[in-house]
Parts: sequence; C-alpha cells; structure tokens
Amino acid sequence: MSTVVTFGEIMMRLATPLGERFEQTKNFEVVYGGAEANVAVAIARYGGKSCFVSKVSDDQFGDAAKGNISIHGVDTSHVLKGSGRLGKYFYEPGYSQRPSKVIYDRDDSVFSNSKPEDFSWEEIFDGASWFHFTGITPALSDRLIAICEIALKEAKLRGITVSCDLNYRARLWTKEKAKKVMTELMKYVDVLFANEEDSESVFGIRAEDTDVSDGRLSVEGYKDVAKKLKKRFDLKAVAISLRESINANFNRWSASLLYGEEFLLSTKYDINILDRVGGGDAFAAGLIFGLDSSWEPRKALEFGVAASCLKHTIKGDFNIVSRDEVEKLLGGNTSGRVVR
Repeated sequence: MSTVVTFGEIMMRLATPLGERFEQTKNFEVVYGGAEANVAVAIARYGGKSCFVSKVSDDQFGDAAKGNISIHGVDTSHVLKGSGRLGKYFYEPGYSQRPSKVIYDRDDSVFSNSKPEDFSWEEIFDGASWFHFTGITPALSDRLIAICEIALKEAKLRGITVSCDLNYRARLWTKEKAKKVMTELMKYVDVLFANEEDSESVFGIRAEDTDVSDGRLSVEGYKDVAKKLKKRFDLKAVAISLRESINANFNRWSASLLYGEEFLLSTKYDINILDRVGGGDAFAAGLIFGLDSSWEPRKALEFGVAASCLKHTIKGDFNIVSRDEVEKLLGGNTSGRVVR
C-alpha cells in the first residue's frame, strides 16, 4: 500500500470546557492537533498508510504531540525535534448563537523556524503516492513558503499526486499575501479543497447567491466557483465543502466535487455539533483515502462527507473513527442507538 504524506504544524490545543469563556475558565482541556496532522491521523484510522512531516519542540510537549499522532498508526519518523517552543492555540467552543473563538500562540514556534535543509524530501517521498498540505503552512513564515515549494517540486518530479486545502486564516496573513503565495504554489497542485469562503478570500472567486453569515449557500454558485478554479489552475479535481451554519451547535453539512468534467453533489447531513474543529480535515482525508484507493469519485466523495459528519460528534482535532463506522453511516445507520 502506498503512503499519503502530509506536511504542517501540530500544536497543543487548550480549550475551555463547553459553556465557559476565556475570561471565566479556571481549566483548559489539552489535546493536540493541526490541519495536516488531522488528515494523517484520519487516513490511518480509515485503514490507509500515512506519514506526517513536521518539527516539534525538544521537550515533553513535543514528545506528547508526536506520541498523540503515532498512537493512531501514523508514521512519525520524519517528525523532527529542535530547540524552541511548540505552537499552541486556545479554543473557546461556541454555543447556540455564540460563535466559537480561536486565539493563536504560534509565532516563532519551532516549526515556523524550520529550515529547508531540515527535510530530506527524497527520503520522505520514498513509496509515497500522495502529498497533502494546506494554506496554513506557508502562512506561518517565509521560510515555510520556500520549504513548501521545494517539497512540491520534488513531489511533481516523482509523479506524486498533490492536494491542497486553502484553509485561509485571516489571523495568520493578509488576503493579498495569500493570493500571491498560493497562486505560485497552485501550479503544482492536482486536487484543491476549499470551503464556502476560501475561494473568495484567496483568489477573489465568489459564489453568487451565497451568504455564509446566515447559512445560505447556492450549489450552482459553487459549481461555477469550482469550474473557474479548475480552469485557472489546470486542476484534476476541486472539492468544496458546503456548510450551512444555522448556529454553533447545528449545521447542515455536504460537499461538492468537480472531477474532470463531472460535477457531483453529496448527501446532506443534519449535524448536532459537539466539536467542529477538524471537520474539514476529516472530509479531505476521506476523499484523499478514497481517490488514492482508486475508488470512483462518487464513492470517495460520500465517504469523505460521512467521515466528516462523524468528526463533528467527537471532541478534539482528530477524527477517531474507523472505516467500518463510516461505512455504517453510509449504509443508513443514523439513529445513534446504543451498539451492544
């Protein structure tokens, strides 16, 4: 079985208990996660082979971050250690009409200070079939922009499929810099992931008749967005998650996939949310797992959306579900009855 390689930062997440705000909490719940790490863990949980590439602090926090990935079967042999601090983020879960909040504490982290010579991509890509990164990684530092470009060039030289999730984060960089950097990196990408806001924020391509603030989405609008993205960057496929946010605890969740000239729309799920962080990563991992396993695009799309649906019910960044559990949901087992 070939390997999916992901590259990015893993952080310590410190979350307030549900219902408590930053100003009032006396306790933070600690887990570890990050977009690319979340994808690697999910793929391993689905039964695939994944390798996470990163750099963590040479201390107990770095050990904990690495251990929390490897316990799920991810290859962490290319997670390096170095002097410096592990990045962190603070998370305040939303409730009803109150949105969730994130505060980053990742400036000058050990990963953001990575150097090109830290990573041996020839060794990393040995036996790899797929490489995945997100727009978060180049947003962290100019050094990481250069490292991403090196990795992407090496991947393309080896005929490895490359996917990117735009994952625009306004707290990390400006729209202007994101557009400049990501436009250059897109020349190496085969499969692009975006959500209802990313394409507009990064490339100025907006879905008509859509307003994410009130949960209103136009499927036809996103079909047009996918076609424009595919044409502009000569992509093999464009996947767009379609989140209808009714409130912080209840969303309608589906996705679309433009694969070649075929536009597919998935099943839509009504989700009562426990933790939405990592939901998009679970979807990306499911679609990558399916396509890398040579599934038909429809099957891969439905698997990714169902896997992401389940992630919304699990605390933490990682999608702690099995392929069997996802397939049972796909088979119509949606009652939530006790399994004995």
